[in-house]
Amino acid sequence: MTQGIPRRNSLYFQLLLLLLFSMLAAVGVFYGVDRIGEEMVYDYYVSSDYSERKDELYVSRLQEYVSQEKLSTSDVLALSKWMDKEKVLSSMLVFKDDILVYDSDYPEELNICNEKIPKNYYRWNAFYSVQFSDGEAEISLSGVYDYQLYNYMIFAALALSAVVFVILVLMGIRKKMNYIRKLSREIEILEGGDLDYSVTVSGKDELTALAQGLECMRKSFKNQVQQEAEIVRENQKIVTQMSHDLRTPLTSIMLYTELLEKGTYKDEEQFCEYIKKIHRKTRRMKQLTDNLFEYSLVSSDQEISMEELESEKLLFYDLFSETISYLEHQGFQVDFQVEWSEFRMQVSTDYVSRILDNITSNIQKYADKKAPVTIGTARRNGMRGFYFENRISCTGDPQESTGVGIQSIKNMMTKMGGKCTVSQEKDIFRLILYFPYCEIS
Repeated sequence: MTQGIPRRNSLYFQLLLLLLFSMLAAVGVFYGVDRIGEEMVYDYYVSSDYSERKDELYVSRLQEYVSQEKLSTSDVLALSKWMDKEKVLSSMLVFKDDILVYDSDYPEELNICNEKIPKNYYRWNAFYSVQFSDGEAEISLSGVYDYQLYNYMIFAALALSAVVFVILVLMGIRKKMNYIRKLSREIEILEGGDLDYSVTVSGKDELTALAQGLECMRKSFKNQVQQEAEIVRENQKIVTQMSHDLRTPLTSIMLYTELLEKGTYKDEEQFCEYIKKIHRKTRRMKQLTDNLFEYSLVSSDQEISMEELESEKLLFYDLFSETISYLEHQGFQVDFQVEWSEFRMQVSTDYVSRILDNITSNIQKYADKKAPVTIGTARRNGMRGFYFENRISCTGDPQESTGVGIQSIKNMMTKMGGKCTVSQEKDIFRLILYFPYCEIS
């Protein structure tokens, strides 16, 4: 079903476009927030006392560490170890008596260097007092505090862009999810038995194909239910008619047998007449019961055996020849106007033979021999078939028709996937058989 869907309309392609669009939007948000955030971080870092507060924080940590470890200004290794832990700090200077005694960039060199670097050499630095075990010293700290803020800003930009990406993706698939939920609700309605509720068909993707399939299935199932209901009504009608038609000859038989039993007849001639009437009525009952048996057999759920696909002419030529020969032998004129095609059909030969027998029987009973019986080609909505047309005889007894034969023909055509239509205009009776077909490849 999805083979006819263009690639640009498929769900995969739409999802890919949605992901690409969401990704581009997220990247745009990230760069926008990053650019604005850099300016905000710079302005905040320059205009606030953030650097001084961070210095004071790390000075207090250093004082706590020095007091805990009882360090002196000459404990170079311990000070370097503390600097390694504080990743944000880039350098630290320690002055004792206004002389540089520790530089985190060159921790070992000051011990072997004879040059004394005074505090005034770093007069532009901020100094903080720290109490060591060998006395008070002044320290100067520098750290990458602004980069720490930049890292926070980048993390916030990444988080915001991820949120934008997720929101856009969810908004993109929300419409499809709503459509899926709608189809689910409509399926529940159909499951409840409301076959008149149409399935919503929207879009051009695989979900649309699914909805179209559900709609076709609904229509097909609805037609099947209607056909079954029609068959039930026809069965009830047939049973009612057959009961009435069987009762009529049976009543006559009972009447004549009662007269014969009581001997209420004038002479031998009247006796023979009663016997003939009883015989005629029993033959009528046999005909009715045979029709009823055939109808019940056709109406059963037993599966039929369909032949392989064959050409139209090969399937029907011999059957029509036999039918025409029989009708002409019975005194009918047949006008055969069938135009054979190159299409192939799949039918049950047994059913087709019984259908033609029923048609022949009806023509023999009710058709006027003075007018020709016409057999021709019929076409309708992708189906091909044949029509049988005759004039109704004015001398026929319409009460003899129970409609069982016609209904049997309809049932057999339905089982073969075809259709039978019957119409009457004034005294012209027309029956059409439609069969599904396929072209010869």
